[in-house]
Amino acid sequence: MSKETMKKAYRVADELLKERLRQTAPDAAEELERIESADVIVTRGQYDHIEDVFKLGNTPHTLVSPHQLNRAALRPDQIVFVNCPGNVPARGLRKLAGFVAEGGFLFTTDWALKHVLEPAFPGYVEFNQKPTKDEVVRVEVLDRDDPFLASILGPEDDPQWWLESSSYPIRILAADKVDVLVTSKELRELHGESPVFLTFAHGEGRVYHMISHFYLQRVETRTRRHRRTSADYLLEKGISEEAMESFAALGLSDVNLGQVEAAYTSRGMLARVLLERMRRKKRAAVDAAPGDSPKTTPEAEA
Repeated sequence: MSKETMKKAYRVADELLKERLRQTAPDAAEELERIESADVIVTRGQYDHIEDVFKLGNTPHTLVSPHQLNRAALRPDQIVFVNCPGNVPARGLRKLAGFVAEGGFLFTTDWALKHVLEPAFPGYVEFNQKPTKDEVVRVEVLDRDDPFLASILGPEDDPQWWLESSSYPIRILAADKVDVLVTSKELRELHGESPVFLTFAHGEGRVYHMISHFYLQRVETRTRRHRRTSADYLLEKGISEEAMESFAALGLSDVNLGQVEAAYTSRGMLARVLLERMRRKKRAAVDAAPGDSPKTTPEAEA
């Protein structure tokens, strides 16, 4: 499978997500459309590239280097994405810890577990010292009762997750404080831990972390269903045959159901996090006293 194939899968998944939200949760669709580049800060990584997913979905964001976190003027109503490996300097780690404590959202992937979360947020999670191989595992989304996820996922969904070679399995240290959102029995059988995607509150803010990379580069077609066409997946999601014409230009014939399903699931989880961030920002603005002077919007250097 080529990287170009997964790019097409993400393009289809992004358009599908937007269409599903317009049908089932129009308010959420409108809130996600209000995202501005200053709301989303992405630090460059060597191995993960969340910014590529944002570009494919036309999601505004600001791209910075890990070292620029040392002097970035972060606001507590922003969300910061730290790509793997998460080589953030010590000063930047202290800034991230303070940012989350004051209400900010932090999203990290894979090796950032060891390089960011362990030193900046000790006592929640850690690397179990049993790195993975290059493999794909079936995953289970645990919080399907969440109204947003219920609007985009169905009982037939059977997503997979690609584990980069030497991904870091996540050991939970504070079970009463950490919520696992996506899990994998296969991951536990192979490497001793089941969490794939988790979150925990820290001060007034929240941290999200997932094993491997957000930008999935391959999946496996394990079942007959996975080998079906991407058009079949769109029909499963209630896309009409008339609306299918707008998807055809994205290259439906080049990607199968399993590839689009994996991209759609990861894209949906990301949208859930962004939506929560935007809703908190909106509530904070409503709660602010009329006489309060607005906070200035700091600029992060690109």
